[in-house]
Amino acid sequence: MASDEIPAAAAGGPDVSSSATPVAQGSNDSQNNGDRSQNRNGKRGGRGRDRGNDKPGAQGKRKHGGFGSAKGPVPDKREQVRNNRDAKRRKVIDEEVGGKSFMSIEFTPDEIKAEDRRPKRKVAVLIGYAGTGYHGIQINHKEKTIEGDIFAAFVAAGAISKANADDPKKSSLVRCARTDKGVHAAGNVLSLKLIVEDEDIVDKINSHLPEQIRIWGIQRTVNAFSCYQSCDSRWYEYLMPSYSLLPPQPQSFLGKKITESAKEKGVLEEHLGRLDDVTGFWDEVERNDIEPILAKLSPEVRAEVLRKLQDSNEKELAEDGQPAKDDQEDATKDVGNDKDVEMSDAAQALPQAKKPTGEAKPVEDGPQEPKPEKELSPVDTAVRDIKAAYVAAKRRYRISPARIERLQQALNLYLGTHNYHNYTVMKSFKDASAKRHIKSFEANTTPIQIGDTEWLSLKVHGQSFMMHQIRKMVAMAVMVVRCGAPLDLIKESYGPRRISIPKAPGLGLMLERPMFTEYNKRAAGFDKDPIDFSKYEDQITKFKDEHIYRRMFEVEEKENSFHLFFNQVDNFRTDYFLWVTAGGVDASHERSDRTERVPKALEAELGDEADGVVEDGT
Repeated sequence: MASDEIPAAAAGGPDVSSSATPVAQGSNDSQNNGDRSQNRNGKRGGRGRDRGNDKPGAQGKRKHGGFGSAKGPVPDKREQVRNNRDAKRRKVIDEEVGGKSFMSIEFTPDEIKAEDRRPKRKVAVLIGYAGTGYHGIQINHKEKTIEGDIFAAFVAAGAISKANADDPKKSSLVRCARTDKGVHAAGNVLSLKLIVEDEDIVDKINSHLPEQIRIWGIQRTVNAFSCYQSCDSRWYEYLMPSYSLLPPQPQSFLGKKITESAKEKGVLEEHLGRLDDVTGFWDEVERNDIEPILAKLSPEVRAEVLRKLQDSNEKELAEDGQPAKDDQEDATKDVGNDKDVEMSDAAQALPQAKKPTGEAKPVEDGPQEPKPEKELSPVDTAVRDIKAAYVAAKRRYRISPARIERLQQALNLYLGTHNYHNYTVMKSFKDASAKRHIKSFEANTTPIQIGDTEWLSLKVHGQSFMMHQIRKMVAMAVMVVRCGAPLDLIKESYGPRRISIPKAPGLGLMLERPMFTEYNKRAAGFDKDPIDFSKYEDQITKFKDEHIYRRMFEVEEKENSFHLFFNQVDNFRTDYFLWVTAGGVDASHERSDRTERVPKALEAELGDEADGVVEDGT
């Protein structure tokens, strides 16, 4: 019996087995009348409730009733729920994942019987992880997840018994904050029942985990503790290259539309004033970086190169909506050479070898013969060199204090409680759950330089966040600043008008830590320690540097993730994002319904494919 289960007698209930008096089968009418009168003086309805209970073996069993009902005793309700859950789980494992599950670890009856039974305790498990190669944190049968590896480590370390290893629900597993695929967390919390008698249980669990997942500590809690329900708020950090705030290239589709609209509305001077610190950036790049490449070409090759570049800047969205492959291939050419870096959204869609723990690796193990590089024509060589020159110029950009200040002004408009229906999926303006409260949103005024790239750190503190909300908040603020749009656009996004906001790359997002302020105030009264990450600060800082930040920087260096994101947003010939022009929201496409089909190439940008789970579980 579990420690929190109380027998009926101990709880003050009647001991039926000891007080019941058998009724003689030869009882006369006066005795029966006496029984009925006693029932009337006691509980009402006793006569009907006791009918049939004089039969042997009838006490304590419920029977099916009604015409056509099944015969025999009805299983206990808890047993029914357990049986139904086991049947569903078995069906998924057998039919959908071919008998191999990331969520269920099965042992033979003999193995389960041979294991000593030890008490479980309700605990909070403080964890950190780099999301590289994982399909988010939430455990499931089909995908490799953070919780899947942690659950397997719990079982291997003896913190979860073999009898409970086939279903995490048996241990009451709850996560504080859910994170999307590839998203990192320096601090997160799981609550569940674990066997924690061993003093070195944390070290035992960590020994069964890859280096990119760590258990910081395990703390006893009150039995009713739920890390999800007890969490007051969450801190997230978002890192992005400072070149994200550069305006669209003048020859891009969006760049042209912004200028045309400003001239048409008579606000060109005002618009350029909001971009004064980056005025002339692209003209300088054309003069110093691009023209020298073009000058070396023959007139015929030069004309063909310019035509190709123009085509790539005016991509139409075809029915399949796929972006130009040239940009993708140029940016991700060498990604496969390093299996220890986070994959892009496209790369994550590739089949991965299913392993219970460890880094995600390509399906084909062992050395692979490098494919011979295709010999490029003079035209293709020049196009490649020009695209590389644009990327290099972006990386050389160093942001001005004035531009950081304008970004901060945009972030300040998120403070307080607002309706964020435009910042998530499947929520309407009238949905009360779309309202969220932001406590702070700060841009670090001191950028950091890693290699050739300068990075900005944004930290947001809120009560809770919806699917894609943080990434869309970042994208909205950045789009307004980089396009020289009025900051009031952010206020308009809280209204009923639907606006298509792209979601910034998941690469830069990290859950810093959840907060348990109110629970920690009460914990001392229950003789429990507060849930506090500060005691592990040195370990967490080292982990972030070695496993989280390093992955972010390496992936951006190899994949140019942010360059591709903004290049795609700027160059698709669509009116979805024209709300950044002087025409405002009226110039952009308003989707009539959340189920309205969008071009496939925009699904990844808008986030409507719901490619994972919400950022914090609400």
